[in-house]
Amino acid sequence: MRLSREFSIVVVGLSLALAGGAVIAQPPQGAPPPPPQGQGGGRGQGGGRGNQGTPIEEGQECPPGMTEFRHLRCIEPAQPPPSIVDYRPRSTVVAQEHLVPRAKFPVVDVHTHGTSRVDGMEKRVKEMDALNLRVLVDLSGGFDPAEIKQKVDGINSSPFKDRFRVFANVNWDGAGGAGWKEKALADLERSVKNGAIGLKVFKELGLRNKKADGSRLAVDDPDLDPVWALAGKLNIPVIIHTAEPQEFFSPVDNHNERWLELNIFPSRQSPPTRYPSFEQLMKERDHMFAKHPNTRFIAAHFAWYANDLQRAAKLLDSLPNLYFDVAAVLYEFGRQPRGSAEFFTKYQDRIMFGKDTFEPSEYPYYWRVFETRDEYFDYYRGYHAFWKMYGMNLPDDVLKKLYYKNALKVEPGLPQSGWPR
Repeated sequence: MRLSREFSIVVVGLSLALAGGAVIAQPPQGAPPPPPQGQGGGRGQGGGRGNQGTPIEEGQECPPGMTEFRHLRCIEPAQPPPSIVDYRPRSTVVAQEHLVPRAKFPVVDVHTHGTSRVDGMEKRVKEMDALNLRVLVDLSGGFDPAEIKQKVDGINSSPFKDRFRVFANVNWDGAGGAGWKEKALADLERSVKNGAIGLKVFKELGLRNKKADGSRLAVDDPDLDPVWALAGKLNIPVIIHTAEPQEFFSPVDNHNERWLELNIFPSRQSPPTRYPSFEQLMKERDHMFAKHPNTRFIAAHFAWYANDLQRAAKLLDSLPNLYFDVAAVLYEFGRQPRGSAEFFTKYQDRIMFGKDTFEPSEYPYYWRVFETRDEYFDYYRGYHAFWKMYGMNLPDDVLKKLYYKNALKVEPGLPQSGWPR
């Protein structure tokens, strides 16, 4: 057994911190002060404070710096509240712990970056072996077919040619301009001939890439249709990262559950004054999927629908050419383990493992969420999730598809032999 990590954060810490950090909000004029210590307020006298504080109406929030301590009555803490980054409660939960340092079955990580480089490859493979990672797919192959060839040749000339694969990228800026289509198609086709096993689309498409006329390049712009069609013709999958988590597009206030992350990394904020809305980007992406039924698409990061499994199900039901990866959204599954387990079981042929950042210390959190029944344990990155994780306890057949079987089907350029049945 072990206690929670220091970085646990609760919602009340967020609202208090945003109200003024270490400064206590003063009660409205006329509100009675708390009784002096030793004069009432004890447990034997009904908890005191019952008639104190500030009344609110049904559905109304407490004023800043206060919390609801009785029905429709708010009061401020007796001591200055800690900030959101300083509130680190020690958990008293004593629960069974089943750490999973190594995945139960071999894993294809379909979503990594920079892992195909030759330098440090031997050390990387040792780390992979310890985790039971069989293949890493580097999605940052590059736009230049010569760069793809250099990376693939480096892999093939190493002792680890079956442990790494590379995806190609396309330079979307300038779409619609003279010669753009011809170059994009020729480069992609040559990159595949040089060993790329798929096409990765970064989040800049839809957010920052520009057409030749300087306007925003939408994900479903008709000028891009030949690229998606070519991917289908070449029998390669397209993995696409569109938009960001939904809360990145919301006001950064005391209701935003990603407040801490958006203040640690302000550049991740996506205000409507600079970017299209989350719903607009989802509409464009999902429309593009539907326009190209002969191309296999992988919606990175669970299509950013992991917080809304009903919406995720509706999308998969409507698009048989679509798959999800789980990269960087483990915190969503771990806070709704029963619903997630049901979803992963129902759509077991459509979900693939991905991690995004290759950090060996973080993979065991995925194994633990997917493979165990453990309760109330920490996520590895506190600014992503102030809540705790719970295990999904997926059955072996589902785990095998999640870890490697679906990847082998969707990405035929992966090593196809030597896997468990």
